[in-house]
Amino acid sequence: MIAIGSATLARDTRHHRVLENGFSFHRSEWMQAGSDPCLSPTIFLVEQPAHSVLPAHFHTQNQFQVFQQGSGSLGSRAVGPGSVHYAGAFTGYGPLVAGPQGLSYFTIRAAFETGANFLPLARDKLRRGPKRNAHGPVHEPRTIGQLRALKAPLRAELIGADGSEPEAYALQLPPFSEVSVPAARGSGQFQLVLAGELSAPESRLREWESRFISAGEHGGACRAGPDGLHLLILQMPAMAAEYLALR
Repeated sequence: MIAIGSATLARDTRHHRVLENGFSFHRSEWMQAGSDPCLSPTIFLVEQPAHSVLPAHFHTQNQFQVFQQGSGSLGSRAVGPGSVHYAGAFTGYGPLVAGPQGLSYFTIRAAFETGANFLPLARDKLRRGPKRNAHGPVHEPRTIGQLRALKAPLRAELIGADGSEPEAYALQLPPFSEVSVPAARGSGQFQLVLAGELSAPESRLREWESRFISAGEHGGACRAGPDGLHLLILQMPAMAAEYLALR
């Protein structure tokens, strides 16, 4: 399975939401693939207003978050454009606090899920099993000028530098370079364009657009566009056995 996340879909789906706890934000869908509990890759963007707080919570699916714009903090860590965070299923994290310009971030999952379970009220919904939080260093998207000036590909390790799961790393590629990425594993692989252009068999993907590739697949031959490419690779772990029985 290969799925595409597009800016066109995001523009068509952007809407305002208010949660039961009063948290107000805008949300847009960047990738939709149904609601299958095992495989339905999903990406959406949350635009959190300045100085607002999203309380600590957990989800029932593994997820990555990639910060797009603004500034703020996730727990005790500062976050900004290009920051990557991973939270495993049933793993609490937060709060998410937006700075003076607000904060926007992508939530990325291999399977569709609805809603957040806020702590401590939802503590009774937590389940026994492995818990995992991982934070990558700040890794801001490169400018087109920086990409055009590259003489050779560069790779930056963000999470799981030893090849363990979860894994997140970024590739910086000169114009028209071949994109060489291992086959997807676990619950699949997301490729998110931070800057430049990804020329893939299905489409030309630009800033913040994305692809999902199912485990065991390579996704075909891809190249950087005429301005180069800054590409984020997110390897989603398989769901822990302890949680599979809950589906």
